[in-house]
Amino acid sequence: MNLENTFKLVVRASRKLALVEESTVNELLIALSDAAIENTATILSENKKDLDRMPESDPKYDRLKLTEQRIKDIANDLKNVAKLSSPLGKVLDQRSHVNGLRMTKISVPIGVIGIIYESRPNVTFDVFSLCLKSGNACILKGGSDAEFSNIAIAKIIHEIIRKFNLDENILALLPADRAATSELLNAVNYVDIIIPRGSQNLINYVRENAKVPVIETGAGIVHTYVDKSADLEKSIQIVNNAKTRRVSVCNALDCLVIHEDNLDKLKDIVKPLKDSHVEIYADEKALKSMKGVYPDELLKAAKPEHFGTEFLDYKMSVKTVKNLDEALEHISLYSSKHSEAIIAEDEEVIDKFMKGVDAAAVYANTSTAFTDGAQFGLGAEIGISTQKLHARGPMALGELTSYKWIIKGDGQIRA
Repeated sequence: MNLENTFKLVVRASRKLALVEESTVNELLIALSDAAIENTATILSENKKDLDRMPESDPKYDRLKLTEQRIKDIANDLKNVAKLSSPLGKVLDQRSHVNGLRMTKISVPIGVIGIIYESRPNVTFDVFSLCLKSGNACILKGGSDAEFSNIAIAKIIHEIIRKFNLDENILALLPADRAATSELLNAVNYVDIIIPRGSQNLINYVRENAKVPVIETGAGIVHTYVDKSADLEKSIQIVNNAKTRRVSVCNALDCLVIHEDNLDKLKDIVKPLKDSHVEIYADEKALKSMKGVYPDELLKAAKPEHFGTEFLDYKMSVKTVKNLDEALEHISLYSSKHSEAIIAEDEEVIDKFMKGVDAAAVYANTSTAFTDGAQFGLGAEIGISTQKLHARGPMALGELTSYKWIIKGDGQIRA
């Protein structure tokens, strides 16, 4: 397989995007939103072909599944992106040289963005909308598990692009095989950045094999620490929401860290989880405090591998600590630097936690389920960056831009 010509066409199309009016971009996104609704039956039919190849017990099944309501939500996200201000052409800095040169730093598109993703066909819509609004062309490499869904969605997008007389190569969907992944990772002269969205294994593979710069997103090994000063009712509500709202997403709770002074309250904190049949892997102290209260078939002794695991399932580990420092040490050891939370009433403890935890999003007395571009008021997101260079946290329009300096003179030369 040789995708070089495809890459060249995308690069050429990306240069044309700089000349497209913002009003045209917004009209296209609204038209795409309507098209998504109009083609719901087709999308769901193709999505079913993908679902039929995956057992429902697979943690990725929920990510793969599209429903009429989810398509409506996607359509609303497209319209929300259309309503957002363009991130392009913003003056970031301005200064004058002593010789009269005028220097202006402005936001510009990154160029061509490659996305490698698993199981989530909604990403095809999300990535295209954000890339278009930020002036970027995109090359998408979905997994084979969502092949039918992605092809159907890309076809709809291309139809709308053509209606607006734009170059349809601003979106390229690559074949679902591994050879395409390898070519994309090595497309140095054509792709500006690659963003992997999926499991830790996928992210590791991309980071280790890419010659193109990578922004890491997605993997969330999420902790919530229940301090000895925590309010019991808040703890019950927050833990249940963070764990069970939607287990297959990267902001879902994986490990409950609890102060040993609160072990007598642990049975109450986890009580709602049994309604969702959450399996709990608890350390010795926590296990003892829940024995006879939490269902025996759902309660198991924790093994080392249960800490530092992104379950993406109705499973959770529990770690008992003596104090905040021990909690911070545990989180530091196992965190993927995505989202971490504390439940506490002691403001000094909260402050120390917020300063001491190294993560893209750090919460106090609320659920980690809020780590989401739309919830942050950013519109649809392209992913949650867990690194520190260029972007961190929800990556929306602003994070899909770079900048350049514009220098204007009147004949000046340098001595």
